[in-house]
Amino acid sequence: MQNAERRMQSERCATERRTIMKNIIEQKSFDFAVRVINLYKYLTEQKKEYVLSKQLLKAGTSIGANVAEGERGQSKADFNAKMNIALKEANETYYWLRLLHRTQYITEDEFHNIEKDIDEIISILVSICKKTNNS
Repeated sequence: MQNAERRMQSERCATERRTIMKNIIEQKSFDFAVRVINLYKYLTEQKKEYVLSKQLLKAGTSIGANVAEGERGQSKADFNAKMNIALKEANETYYWLRLLHRTQYITEDEFHNIEKDIDEIISILVSICKKTNNS
């Protein structure tokens, strides 16, 4: 009986940790999308850059959209699929940010500031994907 109770308690703790992690990624990806939209406005209005910034806008806002959709998914498989797509979009976003930095559309400081956010989002998504893909 004690082993069953311990196992149930362990499962509850794991579920609580996943819930906390999901809530964190939902908020961070939403906040990041707002930053990306503001960066897009800056790039198009001030730098007159339309191609790379549009790619950044699509990928950067898609992260949070996939996280939100996964949160309300119909199944665990649906959740896993959306988190994996969000991770792919985060990696693509990082690519566009690096390209904008390398081509001097964003400064060193601007890049490193937003790079911290996307690195954190990628790390969280990698963790979620590993845990959910293995369970």
